Amino acid sequence: MKVRIDGKKIEANLGETILEAAKRAGVEIPTLCYNEAFGGQGVCRMCMVEVKEGDRKRLVASCTYPITGEIEVQTNTPELREIRRNIVTLLYRRAPNSDFMKKLYQEYEGTAVEPVDPEESCIMCRLCVKACEKVGAYAISTIMRGTEKRVATPFDEASPACIGCSACADICPTRSIAVRKENGRLEIWHKSFEMYRCEVCGNCFSTLPVKEHVREQLDFVVSGENLCPNCRRKKLAGDVAEVSKNK
Repeated sequence: MKVRIDGKKIEANLGETILEAAKRAGVEIPTLCYNEAFGGQGVCRMCMVEVKEGDRKRLVASCTYPITGEIEVQTNTPELREIRRNIVTLLYRRAPNSDFMKKLYQEYEGTAVEPVDPEESCIMCRLCVKACEKVGAYAISTIMRGTEKRVATPFDEASPACIGCSACADICPTRSIAVRKENGRLEIWHKSFEMYRCEVCGNCFSTLPVKEHVREQLDFVVSGENLCPNCRRKKLAGDVAEVSKNK
């Protein structure tokens, strides 16, 4: 079906979100809590757009709004820019100790605010929680309410479910999740793991619980599982070259 985004006509698929259609068409819509691996959450509201259906206009979160008919979408009206400016201002007030938020705050020319906690850097986008769920660990979640709401392990103690994969830290836009790698060990969420060493280069690249978790999920041994990503790529390239040579 045909939809119009910022005056640009594009072919949209029934049921896909406005954000997905916009991305495919090269139309930029800002997001904070969206990731292609999880889809939209509608948490941060940075991706708000104006939708016109017939004579009716309304503001919706583009990451969760499905396209079911012909619509006109505006992504950068004065009203939307003001909404995003207010969102960035509030998030910066919550997480001033983040270079990511400092940059956004300057970009959107946020209003002057008094930080709630000068040391805070988490914007509660929940991407870390979604990543942990996607891995299948469910080691962290959001706790408390209001201004005290935060991401944590149960009772702020080492969670037996955490496997030390660091997926939560890797996806965090503000780098607010502390991960320490030192002397062959990884520390995250009050828990310490011995890291697995690559059998070729000797570099630490994973934890034993991650290796076991992958085996359980796939139910078979992964080729090159004892190699770090870099050495695994080199081995794969070598195997492909050898196969091509013998053809």
